[in-house]
Amino acid sequence: MTRSTLVRGVAFASLAVLLLVIGAALRPLVAPADPPAADPVLSATEIGFVQDMAAHHQQAMQMAQRLDSGVDPGIAALARQIHDSQSVEIGMLLGWLRLADASPTNRQPMSWMTADAAGAHHHPEPSAASDPSSGLMPGMATMAELDALSAARGRDAEVLFLQLMYRHHLGGVAMAQAADAMLTGGPVKQAARDMMATQRQEAGLMSVLLAQRGGQPLP
Repeated sequence: MTRSTLVRGVAFASLAVLLLVIGAALRPLVAPADPPAADPVLSATEIGFVQDMAAHHQQAMQMAQRLDSGVDPGIAALARQIHDSQSVEIGMLLGWLRLADASPTNRQPMSWMTADAAGAHHHPEPSAASDPSSGLMPGMATMAELDALSAARGRDAEVLFLQLMYRHHLGGVAMAQAADAMLTGGPVKQAARDMMATQRQEAGLMSVLLAQRGGQPLP
């Protein structure tokens, strides 16, 4: 082996080592970074509202099912309308919870309305009808009231149904108002606004029907 050949071999070997060193040094700079974590499908506030509204709707369906079948056809039609529309909305709400891998039920009803859940978002001052510290959803009927509705017949059933459902709708509107105020956008906020519009309209009709029967709204 000539001296020039030896020199070239040593040079090539040195170059190869140098390239390996440079490559190792640059690897942290050019290696792809870990992909950013995906945003959650629903926020904690959205999950809480959706869970609670699904349960709220389920009781409205129970009221419609417990109504005496012999009541005035107009009241019966209103009960069917409420049952069918809220059944569709329950499917939507539970679908969102499945996508978010969240429980369909809320172990702490109305906890999403507290300051901790709201974060920096503005939300209305809680009222006696929607006090999150009570753990109860506004407008919900007691089991005794539901049993009384099941037992009522004729005009008594009509009046009690309208009283319970009117109060129930006002509670649903209060929940939807709170969610609308706390959320900045998205399908849950839009759903809350749609529910407010629908339930306000139905509550207005129930108020007229109740007055026609000499009934008064429940406190």
